[in-house]
Amino acid sequence: MPKQLRKADDVSLNSPSLITRIQEQSISFFIDLANATQYLKTVFNNFFTKKFEFQEFLKQCYQIGNKSVGLISITGIIIGLVLTIQSRPPLVQFGAVAMLPGMVAISIIREMGPVITALISAGKIGSSMGAELGSMRVSEQIDAMEVSNTHPINFLVIPRVLAATVMIPLLTLYADAIGIFGSWLGINIKDDMSFQLFLTQAFINVDFLDIIPAVIKSFFFGAVIGLVGCYKGYNAGRGTESVGIAANSAVVTASLLLIIVDLIAVQITDLL
Repeated sequence: MPKQLRKADDVSLNSPSLITRIQEQSISFFIDLANATQYLKTVFNNFFTKKFEFQEFLKQCYQIGNKSVGLISITGIIIGLVLTIQSRPPLVQFGAVAMLPGMVAISIIREMGPVITALISAGKIGSSMGAELGSMRVSEQIDAMEVSNTHPINFLVIPRVLAATVMIPLLTLYADAIGIFGSWLGINIKDDMSFQLFLTQAFINVDFLDIIPAVIKSFFFGAVIGLVGCYKGYNAGRGTESVGIAANSAVVTASLLLIIVDLIAVQITDLL
């Protein structure tokens, strides 16, 4: 029994204190912040000074769009259906069913379409970038490119970031259209409304300024997804488990930053 007590005392003495853990986490945070800052500086400097790989950019655009269309289609229809079905009963009580198409269209165009599309893309595209570049780091392909002076940032990172920045707004517009179509399907579950009448009631309340801020912030969403996914994969560790860690960290970090960017965009839009 005394020996067991000594072992327990040794464990309690050797375990780090709360202050030590906070110090270690703070140091790790500032190191990551410095690495991220240096990474962003290198990406922007190479974008304006080095040769741009246009073929790789087109390849990444095709992969991002082709891999996401099916999931975005299903999600967009479900969003339109859910918003319509849940919003209809309160509007029926107030005799304002005619406002349903416009309300759902504004909700999808302003917020639901861009945010849901970005979050889905963060999970599918961001994790793919993190895993792909992480596996290249583990297999030392990136190291070989650096030694041979082929500028891996320009060949691996910049085309992916630009492709995500360009394709996310296009996927957002596609998700908006599919979501509005899903709303029409939701209305016709209980009512009978032609598609032409539905579009008239939907877009009579949609202003041009409702579309522009949503499209602009979707460009920032795409840049965040591309930068975070490539950063986590490019700076992955050497072990094989680092690939999974990079993919998972890319999704979590990108999703959190997307919510923050959306909050900032909403505040700016509200001031206009």
